[in-house]
Amino acid sequence: MKIDKIRNFSIIAHIDHGKSTLADRMLEFTQTVSKRDMKEQYLDSMDIERERGITIKSQAVRINYKGHRLHLIDTPGHVDFSYEVSRALTACEGALLVVDASQGIQAQTLANAYLAVDHDLVLIPVLNKIDLPGADIDKTTEELVGQIGFDPDSVIPASAKEGRGIEEVLDAIIERIPAPSGDPDKPLKALIFDSHYDSYKGVILYVRIFDGTVKKGDKIKLMSTGITHDVLETGIFQPVMHNIGELEAGDVGYIIAGIKTITDAKVGDTITSAAHPAEKALPGYREILPMVYCGMYPADNDKYPELREALEKLQLNDAALFFEPETSQALGFGFRVGFLGLLHMEVTQERLEREFNMNLVITTPSVVYKAYMKDGSHQEIHNPSQVDETRLDYLEEPYVNVEILLPSEYIGSVMKLCIDKRGVHKGMTYLTEERVMLKYDMPLSEIIFEFFDRLKSMTSGYASFDYQYCGHRKGELSKLSILINGEPVDALTVIVHKDQAYHRSTGVVRKLKENIPRQMFEVIIQAALGSKILTRSTVKPLRKNVTAKCYGGDVSRKRKLLDKQKEGKKRMKRVGKVEIPQEAFLSVLQVEDEK
Repeated sequence: MKIDKIRNFSIIAHIDHGKSTLADRMLEFTQTVSKRDMKEQYLDSMDIERERGITIKSQAVRINYKGHRLHLIDTPGHVDFSYEVSRALTACEGALLVVDASQGIQAQTLANAYLAVDHDLVLIPVLNKIDLPGADIDKTTEELVGQIGFDPDSVIPASAKEGRGIEEVLDAIIERIPAPSGDPDKPLKALIFDSHYDSYKGVILYVRIFDGTVKKGDKIKLMSTGITHDVLETGIFQPVMHNIGELEAGDVGYIIAGIKTITDAKVGDTITSAAHPAEKALPGYREILPMVYCGMYPADNDKYPELREALEKLQLNDAALFFEPETSQALGFGFRVGFLGLLHMEVTQERLEREFNMNLVITTPSVVYKAYMKDGSHQEIHNPSQVDETRLDYLEEPYVNVEILLPSEYIGSVMKLCIDKRGVHKGMTYLTEERVMLKYDMPLSEIIFEFFDRLKSMTSGYASFDYQYCGHRKGELSKLSILINGEPVDALTVIVHKDQAYHRSTGVVRKLKENIPRQMFEVIIQAALGSKILTRSTVKPLRKNVTAKCYGGDVSRKRKLLDKQKEGKKRMKRVGKVEIPQEAFLSVLQVEDEK
């Protein structure tokens, strides 16, 4: 097919604005998927996506419509998966910006729109859910015109649920989105925008061909490593994988080249021909910075190699995931894993447990701090137990620019929440009489714990927020250590603001007391800020009644037996180890929710 008949586009939206349903109707309308095979959220193939009603992974599909070849790359809507969105947009020339007519523009709508503009994409505004009783078409159109600068005539009203406006959307894609620029006669230049691992075929590369052609039998080279492979299969997504003879400039599809080593296939790498290589690689993607870290340990330490393999396979499918090995005195061998946010962490944990049958122990999530020493040196702190307080001068924590969109009647309660979370007010803008945008600079550590849940509950679900990293700032931060019988437990160490240290320490100590089983000896639980003990609690020992067999006689007989028991307990406390159950580690994560 001629390149001017190809259109590559993405669908971007705030979470739950009907993006997956719109994709379903387009597949149905163009008969890409037969009615018999059709199901809700067709492109959301993971069980977690279907259960939670969210898109986690980008999915590609080819649609044939009116003599044109349309390549759709469906993207996630949640802020934690914005990296997936940016990768999908790099492979496209245009995007549908879907807005719920009953909710209007949300924080992630704006963030995704700006992301698309940065990639020089043509945006087509689609007003979805016009069938709902609460839909306000005029007001939402006004918001699109005022906030993003669309022409009111360019906005397409649609109802993905009822199938209204689907033909207009498809026609707009052909008319408004430009054809890809590329030359099939130039040396091959293909961008890897995603990949996954297949047990039989190895790594399957999802590619967008910018120049040249590729077919079975070609020898290709990965430009970042210089490693060459023979192409075993090329194909397209319809939406299942379908083998075709050749991919040419402008196409989106997959390449199988017998790649067994997971590290060889990097997302963002450029594929070229080994015989006639391209002069320079495509720009690829900026390196993503993990925002939240936690320790992941197998419940059974013998499963450590299996956890490594599972994380490697998941990283291939999720380029934003970062991990490195670490050891803990309490939990043994495991990994320090970096995520883009708390939902990203939850989803990764669930995928490891479901797809790879891993039984995991997860430590308290923390952010990346910068530690400045008295000798002038500094280092990044991924694990709070790395902080050496004897050499430490001060700590810096990451801050983010937060944009919150909400109905005006909730301003007071949301501003109080932001102040409680150490937010610095940066501005307030009325988008309409009823809708307001609040801007704050806030510590990331305050956002990763239940901020989103509290925001949603206090605004009846109407508020939305988006955040962007804006640098590290100095704060009154200290390391809070948890000691069990005088021994620090590195997996429970956290960095806290001094104002919150006492609340946090009492919560952790109380939870541990409830969850650590009684031993034959006394277990002392302490929370320390530096050398100062903030809170202490004791798990009382189990006690055998050693005097039960004494019937009468002098009291000294009983005392002798009790003293003997006392000495035995002292010796046991010296040598005995306290086994901290997994429930105790998990219970500590819930301390923040009880503020």
